[in-house]
Amino acid sequence: MSLANVAAVVLAAGKSERMGQPKALLNFHGRSFLQHICAEIAASQLTECVVVLGHQAKMIQNRAAGVPARFEFNRQYEQGQLSSLLCGLKSLPLSSLDGAMLFLVDHPEVNRQLIDSLLTRFSQKRCALVIPVFGGRKGHPVIFGARTFGDLLAAPPEQGAVFVVRKYRDETEYLEVQEPGVLVDVDTPEDYRSLLAAQSTEETTKP
Repeated sequence: MSLANVAAVVLAAGKSERMGQPKALLNFHGRSFLQHICAEIAASQLTECVVVLGHQAKMIQNRAAGVPARFEFNRQYEQGQLSSLLCGLKSLPLSSLDGAMLFLVDHPEVNRQLIDSLLTRFSQKRCALVIPVFGGRKGHPVIFGARTFGDLLAAPPEQGAVFVVRKYRDETEYLEVQEPGVLVDVDTPEDYRSLLAAQSTEETTKP
């Protein structure tokens, strides 16, 4: 089986208002959220990576030293997540892609094994979407197949990508994973403290 040609789109354009500082630069395993996500993407079988920036873009890019990705600036980032997703998609050679894997910078618990397992399932099924599931709950990252691109580009701004997910629910593969990290969403200082506490526990219990 040949793997599908799938690119990564990392959304890191938001204001991080509830966090009080850019979530892209929060520390995780000795590097920033953004550095960690992009390093795992680079070590996976995805073909390229574009990071979409918006709020405090210059500072984030300057402090994301060595990130193996191409950066795009979304001038309309205040219009919400969909505008950043579209910015990333439009920067890619869509006609030559089989799909795009969407990463959110505030969902840092991704790794190359997870990424490749999603890519493998997508390559096998050639479905509209692949969504990881843990404990019956859907998580991230998500693969959007090429057949969804037109609908994403035309999606109602108030509904965003959810509109496309609903439209293609019958053509979606749900991949059961053993990684609770697919559900971890870091929006607030409390969320971040919980993430660090879990990370500390994990490190102290390693054999």
